[in-house]
Amino acid sequence: MSLARALGVGFTLGFAELTPEGRHFNTSILVGPDGTILGKYRKIHLPGHAENEPWRPFQHLEKYYFEKGDLGFPVFDGPFGKAAMCICNDRRWPETWRVLGLGGAELVTLGYNTPAHFPPAPEHDHLQNFHNELSVQAGCYQNGLWAVAVAKAGLEEGSRLIAGSVIVAPTGEIAARTLTDGDEVITAEVDLDRCAEIRQNIFNFAQHREPGDYAAITAPKA
Repeated sequence: MSLARALGVGFTLGFAELTPEGRHFNTSILVGPDGTILGKYRKIHLPGHAENEPWRPFQHLEKYYFEKGDLGFPVFDGPFGKAAMCICNDRRWPETWRVLGLGGAELVTLGYNTPAHFPPAPEHDHLQNFHNELSVQAGCYQNGLWAVAVAKAGLEEGSRLIAGSVIVAPTGEIAARTLTDGDEVITAEVDLDRCAEIRQNIFNFAQHREPGDYAAITAPKA
């Protein structure tokens, strides 16, 4: 926090949260350039499995270590506009982006660590980078917001991670992306006024949404 204040730089930080009640969440916080914590998010879409599966070359035990987040998808007021967070697998779910868009989010930050190899469907391995960018670009375009998607890169416990950090505009265009699977820093000029290009036209929620016909989206699991 003190470094954020000294540099005048805000950031998002992900961590494993242990609550005073003994609950465990995959959590991120949003910190403003003055070092103030603007908000907290607890991951909702937990991937993986809850028990050891010996056939896998590596385990994905997120459902074992964490419980589903209980804070919903909040949007926070900050010195740079309305901001929100999601974490890793959340980015693949259109409901994440739509709820954040309905909340007025203009900038969404997220971190992810995605393996290049997906044991349940290895035929999709060559699509891992494509699916990452597709998810973020679609979420931005369909909800008129910016996203800063930051990846962990390199080799972790024998699993190669895809890297591929991107900054995406409300039009769905990639404003900046990393080019290697090593450590990189990317920047882009983020004009939050561009959110209106989408929200006042094709995806004008007040004029064009038809929530009465979307009941299946929030129906109980089968």
